[in-house]
Amino acid sequence: MTIRLWDLAGAEDDRRFSPYCWRVKMALRHKALEAEEIPWRFSEKEAIAFSGQERVPVIADGERALYDSWAIAEYLDEAYPDRPLLMGGDQARTLTYFAKHWVERNVHPPILKAVVLDLYNQLHDKDRAYFRASREKRFGTTLEQYGADRNGALSALRGALEPLRPVLVERPFAAGRAPGYADYILFGAFQWARAVSPLRLLEPDDPVYAWRERVMDLFGGYARNAKGYPVWA
Repeated sequence: MTIRLWDLAGAEDDRRFSPYCWRVKMALRHKALEAEEIPWRFSEKEAIAFSGQERVPVIADGERALYDSWAIAEYLDEAYPDRPLLMGGDQARTLTYFAKHWVERNVHPPILKAVVLDLYNQLHDKDRAYFRASREKRFGTTLEQYGADRNGALSALRGALEPLRPVLVERPFAAGRAPGYADYILFGAFQWARAVSPLRLLEPDDPVYAWRERVMDLFGGYARNAKGYPVWA
């Protein structure tokens, strides 16, 4: 049975930009599970009301409904243990959980500051008022003021990635010799930006740039073929 995934979209159905949904989409391909990706927008909360909350990603696997990208990844490993694991064992799961919090606290904020105005311009008209009101309340300022210092945001992002670079010099992936959920957590942040903005986040000589290229080529170039802007220099 095909798993259904409700996946955040912009004005165009095929412009999918949620970093959390990208984690799940890469995880599903890692597990070689068929998935129907259903475009969803902020104003369509009734479409996922069955899940008991108002945010994506949401998946339906038969009669089972799940939300939250971390909970979904854990479920996929537990429900399909005969397929390649996203997180092999308690130690790997714990380190991946650390990676999740590191990305959300240190990588997401500067990326959002750098691309927030581009993201706003890619939204469906019916989502713009909600996005502006909810984010300006969260930020305590206007979108324009929040996203004003792009250069500062880029500098903060590149500095935040410094602990990862020695790992990627020694190993092709954040999870080691093969990709794992830690890679998909970080990659979701870059695919978020690529979907909505032409801004170049990384320099070509950065080990993180080479890692992103490797992840974009996984699963027959699934992520590279998704609608978005070029990432090369």
